[in-house]
Amino acid sequence: MKFTAEQIAGILEGEIVGNPMVEVFRLSKIEEGTEGSLTFLSNPKYLNYIYSTEASVTIVNNTFVPENELRTTLIKVEDAYQAFSKLLEYYNHVKNNKSGIEQPSVISENVKYGIQLYLGSFSFIGNNVILGDNVKIHPNCYVGDNVIIGDNVTLFAGAKVFSETIIGNNCAIYSGAIIGSDGFGFAPHADGTYSKIPQIGNVIIEDNVDIGSCTTIDRATMGSTIIRKGVKLDNQIQVAHNVEIGENTVIAAQTGIAGSTKIGKNCMIGGQVGFAGHLTIGNNVRIQAQSGVGRNVKDGEILQGSPTFGYTEFSKSYVHFKNLPKIISEFEELKKTINNKD
Repeated sequence: MKFTAEQIAGILEGEIVGNPMVEVFRLSKIEEGTEGSLTFLSNPKYLNYIYSTEASVTIVNNTFVPENELRTTLIKVEDAYQAFSKLLEYYNHVKNNKSGIEQPSVISENVKYGIQLYLGSFSFIGNNVILGDNVKIHPNCYVGDNVIIGDNVTLFAGAKVFSETIIGNNCAIYSGAIIGSDGFGFAPHADGTYSKIPQIGNVIIEDNVDIGSCTTIDRATMGSTIIRKGVKLDNQIQVAHNVEIGENTVIAAQTGIAGSTKIGKNCMIGGQVGFAGHLTIGNNVRIQAQSGVGRNVKDGEILQGSPTFGYTEFSKSYVHFKNLPKIISEFEELKKTINNKD
C-alpha cells in the first residue's frame, strides 16, 4: 500500500513542509530510514538523524525548526509520537481489514455471522456459533460449538476458542492463544492414581480485552472463568479454571494464576509472577516480576519477593542481604573481641 504525504497529513491533521506528493510504502526508525519509508522524530536524542535520514517523510512536532537542510518531507503535528501511534493503528486496521471466506474452511450448521466477516483458509467454525460484525478469523483458527463472539474481534492465525466461550466486542486474540480448554482438575485415589474431573463451565471475555500469543485460559470446572473488560494479557500466561481478572488489569508474560484466584481492578503484574489458588487480590495492586503470591492481598499493596512482602521492606532487606557476607564477617570479629575480653 502506498500513501502520499498529503494523504498522511490529512489523516493526522498535520502541516506539510516539502513535497506533498512524495509516496511512502513502509515504516522505519529514523536512523534506518530509506527512500519510500515514513518515520517520526519525538525524542531529542535522535535529532541529528533527521539531517541524514533517507526517509521520504518524517513526522515532527510543530515546534521543530530545522537548523540545516533536510532531504525528507516533514509533516508537523502537535505530538509526533501520538501521531505516529495513530498512524500505526490506521495502517494496522487497513492491513487487517480483510473480508470474505477463503477455501478450504468449514462453517458448520446454524452459524450466524454479521457483515464484513473474514474467515481465513483452514479455519473451522463449529455448530451454533454466533459471530458479530467485522469479525476477522485468520487462517488455521478453531472456533468450537456454541461460541459467541461480538463485534470487531480478531482471532489471529492459529488461535483456538473452545466450546461455550463468550467473547465481547473489540477484542484481539493473538496467534497460538487457547481459550476454553479443560481446567487442570483430577481426583486422587488410594492407589496413587488420578481420575479426570469433568470441566463443564466456560470462559467469558468481556469488551476491549487483548490476549497475547500462546496464552491459555482454562474453562471453569463449573460456572465461568472471567476476564473483565479492558484487561491486557501478555504472551505465555496461564489462567487456570474459575479465575477472575478485574477490569483494566495488565499482566506481563509467563505469569501463572492457579485456580479460583480473584484479581481486582487496575492491577499491574510483572512477568513470571506466580499466584497460588483460591486467593483474593485487591484493586490497584502492583506486583514486581518473579514474585510468588501465596496470600490474600489488600487494595493498593505493592509487593515483591517469593513469598511476597511489601516492596519497601523488600528493598531495605535486599540491601542487607547483599551485604550479608560482610555482616557475618563483622559479627564473627565482634564475637572474637568479646571472647578475648572474657
